[in-house]
Amino acid sequence: MKIAKTFNGSETVVDLIRHDYNILPILSRFNIPLGFQNKRIDNVCSENGIDTEVFLFIVNFILNGKIDTDRLPSISPTAIVDFLHNSHDYFLKYKFPHIRMNLMSALEESHNDINPAIIAFFDSYLQEVNKHFAYEEEKVFPYIRALVAGKPSAYNINVFKRHHDEIGEKLTELKNIILRFYVTSQPNKMYDVLVDLYNAEEDMESHADIENNILIPLIALKELHPTSPTK
Repeated sequence: MKIAKTFNGSETVVDLIRHDYNILPILSRFNIPLGFQNKRIDNVCSENGIDTEVFLFIVNFILNGKIDTDRLPSISPTAIVDFLHNSHDYFLKYKFPHIRMNLMSALEESHNDINPAIIAFFDSYLQEVNKHFAYEEEKVFPYIRALVAGKPSAYNINVFKRHHDEIGEKLTELKNIILRFYVTSQPNKMYDVLVDLYNAEEDMESHADIENNILIPLIALKELHPTSPTK
């Protein structure tokens, strides 16, 4: 069992990864390149144009599940939006295409009667993810950037909160179908697919947690206390 720890900018990125390697996808979505050497977190963030405060806020939330409410008002909304946008690209352009390719490779001809249904099930889930992300990219993120720039809008974050539906149900059903009914002569490939699906499910839940627990409360505060344009 891992001991809860809160990281600061003076600690190294390698120490952060050693503490919990599951943080690696978060580093990827910040577009942080490998080759950390023994550099401090704040130095790596500075070198890559990343808001260190936002990076630590997200990382520590992922590690501990706790929100520092006193610091929340100082967090940059646009930096959170940039991270979430990068996350959308990560899921749509890398993670899910990778899983689909592995899933196709793991299917066997002996199951040609159900293979198309499994792929259709996965593709149906991807359509839901695309629709979910498109709404955020086209409606929510532009609204937040306009709000930060001091531009009025009829939209508000409560609209997003009310329509922020969970989209993991189909992924759970797909896992259950494979676990319960897909007999295969090459189980290693399908086990790898299942690991990918479980990881993706956790990753998507983490993504939603950041939106629900950081983005929405932060923008609600911004709406209540609008100031001059901020970052």
